[in-house]
Amino acid sequence: MRTRLTIAASVTAAGLLLAGCGSAGDSEESMEEDMTSSEEMTEEDMASDEMDEEMSEEPMDEEMSGDEMDAESMDTPETLAFTATTLDGDEFDGASLAGSPAVLWFWAPWCPTCQAQIPNMTSLGEQYAGEVAVVGVGGLDTSEAIADLAGDIPNVQHLVDDEGEVWSHFGITQQSSFVVLDSDGEIVDEGTLSDEDLNATVAELADA
Repeated sequence: MRTRLTIAASVTAAGLLLAGCGSAGDSEESMEEDMTSSEEMTEEDMASDEMDEEMSEEPMDEEMSGDEMDAESMDTPETLAFTATTLDGDEFDGASLAGSPAVLWFWAPWCPTCQAQIPNMTSLGEQYAGEVAVVGVGGLDTSEAIADLAGDIPNVQHLVDDEGEVWSHFGITQQSSFVVLDSDGEIVDEGTLSDEDLNATVAELADA
């Protein structure tokens, strides 16, 4: 009788031991699965964070580029905010005149007064080369007629304004007119100036 009780107790203990081992194994496997799942979630979270950072940085870069463009446009005086076409067909940006005085000469090919001004304009362009920009803005005619006469006028930066856009920008209503700008793009003199008056104004700007 005692022997049967001993055997029964042994069997019961073995069963409990096996059950305990099975529970421990299941627990370890569950912990490993939880750790693996946690690691995968962490990697996904990190990847998501990196994508969020990249997306947030791109608009900032674009915004900075926009600010730089706005700052650049603010530095250009309104008087120099124009473009035109040169004799060679290239684009001329009025902003390139910033930083030095400039004389804009508005002329037409058929104008006798304009033709009489050619020697003085050529002389000014030669005398103040590198100091004062001398720009001829031909208009009130075809681009071919403007280019033909402009080709015979040296020392002057010629612009072909057959559509009158630059003339309109400066409010010019008649040929043989001038607009004189200082290095800041401010108008210091304008109108139908004589050679003497124009030369005196340019000399003052060059000495400033």
